[in-house]
Amino acid sequence: MFIINYKNKNKHKNKKKTIILTILVSSLILIFLLDLALGSVNIPLGEVMTILLGGESEKATWSTIIFKFRLPKALTATLAGAALSVSGLQMQTLFKNPLAGPFVLGISSGASLGVALVVLAANTTGMGTLLIDLGIIGDLSLIIAACLGAALVLGMVLLISHRIPDSMTLLILGLLFGYATNAIVSILLHFSENNQIQSYLQWTFGSFGGVTWRQMIILAPIILLGLIIALLLSKPLNVMLLGESQAQTLGLAIQQTRFWIILSASILAGAITAFCGPIGFLGVVVPHLCRNLFKTVDHKILIPVVAVMGAILALFADLISQLPGTQTVLPLNSVTALIGTPVVVWVILHRRYSS
Repeated sequence: MFIINYKNKNKHKNKKKTIILTILVSSLILIFLLDLALGSVNIPLGEVMTILLGGESEKATWSTIIFKFRLPKALTATLAGAALSVSGLQMQTLFKNPLAGPFVLGISSGASLGVALVVLAANTTGMGTLLIDLGIIGDLSLIIAACLGAALVLGMVLLISHRIPDSMTLLILGLLFGYATNAIVSILLHFSENNQIQSYLQWTFGSFGGVTWRQMIILAPIILLGLIIALLLSKPLNVMLLGESQAQTLGLAIQQTRFWIILSASILAGAITAFCGPIGFLGVVVPHLCRNLFKTVDHKILIPVVAVMGAILALFADLISQLPGTQTVLPLNSVTALIGTPVVVWVILHRRYSS
């Protein structure tokens, strides 16, 4: 009798999870279409579907707006939400810290350092003129610089991860890398002119709208690679929940696993930071929402679910930042902070009163 009730209970839980996942996927499709439809120029959803399916719209400008501006922006938001959320999930599992996010290893600070170096180079005589003549100054130069800065910090962290046996020590070192690079950024900006500082600050606000189709060819494969590595790490991540000593007892190669987790999380966070700026809160908030929604810590379930939920919240934040029907665009990081702060407060209070 007990076995029958247990099986029925499991079937009920699995059915409930399937229903929730179906709702999430449907919500993702709906908000993706809304992100294409709403903005300074509102386009009917029916027309959006017609344009996406290759039909002719009532106004030719609608097709241009969707394919040239809104579709790459919506795809970027989807990739960014999935990437940052999965990266955050891996960091929280690795460091056993509920408030750990994808930037705890100083990746965001490294990207910021690269951008600040471009800002200073553009301000110096000779080098700045050369870069402008070559056509490098602009969005592409910021992306390349951010990628190199993030890669530099990532390389240092991966090198040290082989020598440091304790994850918490590695976390502290990552934070120190972040403080050091932020200090260098502040010094560089001190010697820059107002227009260069303005360019840097604009990048720090975060945006999904700066990625072109040409850049998407680079961004999408990088994110897919990082997500595939994360999916392959599902089982090791589950074992890591038991603690590093217990995981090692069960035969898990701790240092090798830690290397791949850091590599995957850094690829996901570093690429998005380089192309979209430092987007905050998504990596911290989404894993908690999914754990509570699905009542599980199994990464085989959490990783795809977190990716979907992260994409939904990123699209929602992008939709809010556009203020549909107006010409105003809010800083994306301000919107994600307003969405994420209540969730982080709830996590802290929930852990305090449940302990």
